Amino acid sequence: MHIVTGRSQWQGSFREGAGTLSTASATLTDAPYTYASRFDAAAGACPEELLAAAHAACYNHALANISGLRHTPVASMTTTAEVTMGRDDQGPAILALHLTVEAKAPGMSETLFQDLAERARAGCAFSKALVLEPTLTATLVA
Repeated sequence: MHIVTGRSQWQGSFREGAGTLSTASATLTDAPYTYASRFDAAAGACPEELLAAAHAACYNHALANISGLRHTPVASMTTTAEVTMGRDDQGPAILALHLTVEAKAPGMSETLFQDLAERARAGCAFSKALVLEPTLTATLVA
């Protein structure tokens, strides 16, 4: 099993506070984010944008794997993941996720491509994880 981690720090209230996002690999280090960067398209990081990038990357890897296992490799692909933000009865929410992929696969039929694309969507680790209920360890520090 391989465990990767991300970290966020936040100070202040929901609307007026500010925080940072970091990854253990240092790919992202203390990227600043605020209410405005998440919900008003202001400058700064947006956790949902990171989710979108990670989901697109995971999907590409899944499609490359599935097509390779079928001996019909995809030569190249570009995937965009859109995260639709909004509100539900509990507050801010992710309302929808949509993947758009454009691929070059010489000799592959449209029917086979659509089948492989759907299998990659369903089998991508992020697609599967996004239906899981997160577990939690909470510690109040005095």
